[in-house]
Amino acid sequence: SLPFLLPVTLWTAWEHGVSASMRTWAAFGYVSLFSMFIGFFFWYKGLAIGGIARVGQVQLLQPFMTMMAAVLILGEAFDWRDFAFAAVIVALVVIGKRMPVKREISA
Repeated sequence: SLPFLLPVTLWTAWEHGVSASMRTWAAFGYVSLFSMFIGFFFWYKGLAIGGIARVGQVQLLQPFMTMMAAVLILGEAFDWRDFAFAAVIVALVVIGKRMPVKREISA
């Protein structure tokens, strides 16, 4: 996405200036370094150990873990529709993890 976002970002910065504080830039750097860079090493190691077909399904649960953290930490609202949607996705992930993985052997 960099080729598409970089021109827009530069144009926006040129038009409106950069008004982020040093604390904001530090938070951005932390998220960029740890979440998007170092975390991938652990994620790819987990994929290598457990297999892409099985471990990849766990990533479908990430939005709901984030929602629960927002409820507990930030006091966000969580109604029955959110719960029902999360329950359906969790059930599908569980079903997907129990499905046999068919590996094709190439000649």
